[in-house]
Amino acid sequence: MTVREARPDDLVALVSLEHDNLGADAWPPGLLQEGVEGRVPYATYLVAEVETPTGPAVAGHAVLSVVGDIAELQRISVDAEQRRAGLATALLDTVVAAARAGGADRLLLEVREDNAGALSFYAARGFVAVDRRRRYYRDGATAVVLRRGLGPACGGS
Repeated sequence: MTVREARPDDLVALVSLEHDNLGADAWPPGLLQEGVEGRVPYATYLVAEVETPTGPAVAGHAVLSVVGDIAELQRISVDAEQRRAGLATALLDTVVAAARAGGADRLLLEVREDNAGALSFYAARGFVAVDRRRRYYRDGATAVVLRRGLGPACGGS
C-alpha cells in the first residue's frame, strides 16, 4: 500500500469513494477535479493505493487543508472491501505529517456523532472532542468536532 498525492487520473476512483462512503454529503465531481488538478488553495488531496491482480488501484482518499497554524482533515474514506487493513491509519499518518510540515500546530475534523467506529478510531489516535455542530450534515445529523495537537503550543509533540 502506498499513500501519494492524487492525480487527475484518480478522479473516477475519488468520485466513487465519495459516493460510496459519504452518500448525500459527497463532494461533486467538479470540486474533486479542481482538487486533483491543484486548483484548490491550501488543500492537499491524497490517495491510498493498493496492489491488485490487475495493477495498482485507489482504495482510499483524504483531503487536508492547512491555513496558518490550523489544519483541517476535510475528508477521509476507505473502500469497504479494504477496511481494517491499515489504509485509514496510513492516510491519517500522512495527513498529520503534511499538517506539521505546513506549520500547523493542531488538526481539526468533524465526525458524525452516530459514527462510533470513527470516533473510536480518532480517540485512539489522540483526538479529543472540542465542540458539536448541530444539523451539520444534510440529513440533520450532528457533527462532533475533534482536535489533535500537533505542536507544543497546542499539546502535541
